[in-house]
Amino acid sequence: METGFRQLWQEVRLSPLSSVNIAALAVFLVVFFLFRHFGRTRRFLNIPPGPTPLPVVGNFGSLVVPPFVLKLFARRGDYENSQAHPLSPQVGLMQLSRLYGNVYSIFVGNQLLVVLNGYEMVKDAMTNYAEVFSDRPDIPLVSILTKRKGIVFAPYGTVWRRQRKFCHTALRNFGLGKLSLEPCIHEGFTIVKAELLKRSQEAGAAGMDLTPLISNAVSNVISSISLGQRFHHQDEEFRTQLNLMASGLEISVNSPALLINIFPWLYYLPFGVFKQLRKVERDITAFLKKIIAKHRATLDPENPRDFIDIYLIEMLAQEKAAELEEGGFSEEYLFFIIGDLFIAGTDTTTNSILWLVLYMSLYPDVQEKVQKEIDAVVGSGRLPSLTDKGTLPYTEATIMEVQRMTVVVPLSIPHMASKTTEFRGYTIPKGTVIIPNLWSVHRDPTVWENPDDFCPSRFLDEQGQLLRSEYFIPFGIGRRVCMGEQLAKMELFLMFTSMMQAFTFSLPEGHQPPPMNGRFGLTLAPYPYKVCITPR
Repeated sequence: METGFRQLWQEVRLSPLSSVNIAALAVFLVVFFLFRHFGRTRRFLNIPPGPTPLPVVGNFGSLVVPPFVLKLFARRGDYENSQAHPLSPQVGLMQLSRLYGNVYSIFVGNQLLVVLNGYEMVKDAMTNYAEVFSDRPDIPLVSILTKRKGIVFAPYGTVWRRQRKFCHTALRNFGLGKLSLEPCIHEGFTIVKAELLKRSQEAGAAGMDLTPLISNAVSNVISSISLGQRFHHQDEEFRTQLNLMASGLEISVNSPALLINIFPWLYYLPFGVFKQLRKVERDITAFLKKIIAKHRATLDPENPRDFIDIYLIEMLAQEKAAELEEGGFSEEYLFFIIGDLFIAGTDTTTNSILWLVLYMSLYPDVQEKVQKEIDAVVGSGRLPSLTDKGTLPYTEATIMEVQRMTVVVPLSIPHMASKTTEFRGYTIPKGTVIIPNLWSVHRDPTVWENPDDFCPSRFLDEQGQLLRSEYFIPFGIGRRVCMGEQLAKMELFLMFTSMMQAFTFSLPEGHQPPPMNGRFGLTLAPYPYKVCITPR
């Protein structure tokens, strides 16, 4: 049929213009678009139920309104400070499950998204259908920035499996999850502690924002592992790079740069956020590639200093053995992997610590129980250690409860169906974007009693010992589970316990707490807040 359409179009296009030709062209267009419509209808014939999409925009306008759009219709002060914030995407998607079930469809433009809610649905899809649902969609803005390489956003397949397996092994052998990283994290906290003592005195009753110090400490752990060096918190180049990464994330998720996903050519516009985003990418690229080049020039294969050295040694070994495959180990891949480690590792852990401090400020009774437990087990003569985890069950339960309440990556990273498949009685076409709503797993009233209440004791048994739950999956589940899970757990435990040992946190007197639904972006960050810090 399509061949016939092409022949008809050629005849119409080459014939002299006349009313007959115009009529033929009209018939051609009508038939062509009807053909496409019925083809699309057949493709989506047995998809999960969902709200009726509007032409062109689908369900986008009614379900997800980007923050930069909201700011166009509200004064900045009202938008930033009002308690009446719009429904967060993860909450809205969870509420739709009450109408359409735990697996349903929505459209963003013409793109089909299938949303999974609840533990059973997410686990079934991510584990029993892992080979089909572990791919990543080709999102224009993400693809432009990552070239679909690295670990987090790379498509699922042989190259990704080789890269992830190597990275996971290298990081584990280099100390990930072992006590060898503990001194590095302690060193970071020592700097944080000194700065908090200094700045809290300067801020006084007005309180202070912890974000810059926490972000620097977390980034320095990643830097020690991957780059083999730490940066002082006042190091201008390092601070510039952290600011660039934060700016790039903010532009990518909370500005008109989102429109690049609809019109990719916008990325190249020579003004506004588009120009700013290109500059951020250019500056970060120059910084990381300079470090990689320095590592290669000073590489000693017998004495690897960090992750970059380990990767370069493997890359050179494959080159020597003539085993390097297209898309395999290369400096370009290394560059994007380092970017993944920095951006994903810094943002998620920083926000988790900020959420912990905020919840302790709002629940002083919980904070006091955590401090009493740390005082009894650790005392004040040394910093908490990973070896203390087993004897600090209430502290560990508090960390887990804050993670459950906040889920810093609430909708996971989007997955994609790599082929058409049957799932739960529905047909999921190839190319469908799969959204595992991790928020819904952790707020599911069928598995958590009073899920919207903050209650650390839900993770403790009758004897007060830590109670593990299969429904607790803040790092995801399946083959795309967060590669940095062990590092994040180490950092959260050591930073949180050290801060609780040294300080008591509270909101400034008369200040209202920030909205607790969080700022939705690549991660779920708390709205900006300040705390008063009292040394213990």
